[in-house]
Amino acid sequence: MNRELFGVFGDRETFERHRASDEFDRVLTGPSVTVGIRDDALGAPGWTASYADGDDRCVVWGEAYVPGDESNAARWLLERYKNVGRDALDLLNGSYLALVDADRGDTFVATDPVRSRECFYTDAPGTRVFGTDAAEVGRTVPEPTVNRDGVLEFLHLGVALGEKTAVSELRRLPIDSVLVADSIEPLKRFVYRSESFDYVGELAERLERAFRRRSMLPGTKGLLLSAGYDSRVLLTGIPEIEQSFTVGAPDAREVEVAGQLADQYGATHTAFPPDERYLRPDESKVRYSQGIKESLHIHHAGYTDEMAVDTMHHGLLCDTFLRGHFTAEKTVDVLDKRIPTGRLEPDPDPVEELLATFGYSRDASRDLAERTSFGVDPETFVRDAVADELDAQDARADSVQNALTCVGISNQPSMPFHTHLADQFVASFPAIDRELLDWHLRAPPEHRTTETFLEACTRVDNDILRHRPPDRPHDETILNEVERFVRRKTPLLESFQPPWPDRQTLFDRYEFDQRYLNDLEHVHDLPVRHKLRLIDLRTWLECWTAPSEASLPWLAPPEFATV
Repeated sequence: MNRELFGVFGDRETFERHRASDEFDRVLTGPSVTVGIRDDALGAPGWTASYADGDDRCVVWGEAYVPGDESNAARWLLERYKNVGRDALDLLNGSYLALVDADRGDTFVATDPVRSRECFYTDAPGTRVFGTDAAEVGRTVPEPTVNRDGVLEFLHLGVALGEKTAVSELRRLPIDSVLVADSIEPLKRFVYRSESFDYVGELAERLERAFRRRSMLPGTKGLLLSAGYDSRVLLTGIPEIEQSFTVGAPDAREVEVAGQLADQYGATHTAFPPDERYLRPDESKVRYSQGIKESLHIHHAGYTDEMAVDTMHHGLLCDTFLRGHFTAEKTVDVLDKRIPTGRLEPDPDPVEELLATFGYSRDASRDLAERTSFGVDPETFVRDAVADELDAQDARADSVQNALTCVGISNQPSMPFHTHLADQFVASFPAIDRELLDWHLRAPPEHRTTETFLEACTRVDNDILRHRPPDRPHDETILNEVERFVRRKTPLLESFQPPWPDRQTLFDRYEFDQRYLNDLEHVHDLPVRHKLRLIDLRTWLECWTAPSEASLPWLAPPEFATV
């Protein structure tokens, strides 16, 4: 990767046993930890910073903002830590990994409250090693073994849940917690506490402040722009955005509306036609999946060389934090089709709801099980896995609906999107601004809706809906769903175009079966998404281990199984 943090709980000599210091722009050695930082934007406003004070060391890696006029987030964090301890993390804002190594004896590594930047760690080499690149941390494991449960969760759900990875000896720091020399300790920054307040007014004001904070990021500014709601608000909130980019056919309605939005706010617009680059699962893309999530979400990966900007903005996870993506909606049956009503389901089945939101397909998983040799009933396995994760996050939620959202956030499948962007550009993540997270945790689920979000957005800019998303012509969710249904069932009406290119068409056109799964002909009939997961998994393992060590005997047909 272009940017990396790698460290050991040990001295410089211990660090050098695993990595060469000249691989990094800066190496800091404190009382308990040695850490290397590689980041060409080190020291830029709102971005990676380091600070040393006597023997004490602090690093804030990624996007970070602090109160007041302090320009070095690491210096601010270390000085505040000396006064209030770990409570200093409560006011650190952004998408980051933070390390404090202080002579007073408290040394820790922490992610932001929602783990938007992963911290991987292992004790296999005999000392605790940690870092942001799972492959590099994995290289320190002398004899890595495949984690069957992590692999099965990834193949069936598209995400390895909780702390698991695809390798048994490699773990990741849980949501809202800190890593210390010999344990993991939870924090309480991300805990639901529903309250009554002015939901719309507070959201509008907090959105504007979140955007102002990110206007300080350096250089030429770009935006990954869709025709939907979540990215357009950045055009009005950050007027310094000069360029916008969309992946899609030039004549697609999604691209046309995105271009209209760019014109409305004075930005240029570039549309990249979907071709091999959109799906190509090579190491340059798959590495950002870290072996735990689908590289499919990094749909922009093949086009970044043509995006001539320094800072890249995006609207990722606005739907999750501000519009209730993981809350369970009540539906009505219309001609054997379940139509969401926009109202909350009063008594949801949390496991069933999460399986549906993660995109679990019973038929596809059954087909996968029949073609491989895991020897596990997928339905029982995934239900038990999701139930375990609900139990693990139960203390953070005050209702079933918030438990659903908490599990969804702590296992967010689309996070490789941001991981890749933040390695290619200085990348902002406004949806997880500290003030917006506070709004999310305090606003009851029935108020975290698209309607609330749009009302807040129109207070930021009352012309923001001049060009509506092509598949959402109405303000009411149920009206959009009804029109979608009617268009699909009426021969003379054109259906809404999907916002994303067709995966099956591209997979077949560029012969990915032959290029990536030529030795696994028995899986060629699986859905494209499951085949891409198989490719992701093998490619990620092979990018840091020898091919023989990366082998997955379970992928052989059952009759040839060796396990």
